[in-house]
Amino acid sequence: MKKPVVDYREFRLSKINDPRFSHLKLLLGWVFYFLAYFITEKFIPESTCYVIHSKLDDLIPFCEVFVIPYVFWYFLVFGSLLYFLLYNVSSFKKLMIFIIITQVTAMLIYIFFPNCQDMRPEEFTRDNIFTQSVGFLYSVDTNTNVFPSLHVAYSLAIASVWCKEKDASLLWKIFVVVAVILICLSTAFIKQHSVLDGFASLFMCLVIEIFLYRDYYLKKFKKQTSEK
Repeated sequence: MKKPVVDYREFRLSKINDPRFSHLKLLLGWVFYFLAYFITEKFIPESTCYVIHSKLDDLIPFCEVFVIPYVFWYFLVFGSLLYFLLYNVSSFKKLMIFIIITQVTAMLIYIFFPNCQDMRPEEFTRDNIFTQSVGFLYSVDTNTNVFPSLHVAYSLAIASVWCKEKDASLLWKIFVVVAVILICLSTAFIKQHSVLDGFASLFMCLVIEIFLYRDYYLKKFKKQTSEK
């Protein structure tokens, strides 16, 4: 079993500025997110929101089985953060910064461009554990603040960091990429998001990727050029 790179058993709140533990302050980004989420959900009425919709959305059928990858997202986010927190602090920092930037950007858009979607089915034609799960998701997550999709954005951020992880096997990287693709598709197939929300997240993440990893790509490009 791999040994954690930091012994968190020695952590005390008084040591939060210690170089060994200062990266934990990035977890405060989640506090900001949940506070901002509550404020935007509570004080921005749906009646003031612009409806996000595309003709492509009408061609995508509702498919409740996609709730599986949609829910798997929660495990992927938690598991990835925990892994990097324990075994690769540098990647943990990159992932948290990536997530925080997407959070801040999305919240600013939600505030200055309130938006929602109206694609949720009024009733399900089938009654099974998957439709029941989707119904539960609908009950706890409103149809506002959808553009861009943070479900998609976090997934892309996670895939980006895992693909650069030297200790991760090729098989695991393939698994993560496939899982992320299914998660992104799931947002449209269970009618939680318009495809426009996903494309907006993709564009946002591409910009952040260049900002965070420009040195990584420059080194890779220089290495490939020197080998030719």
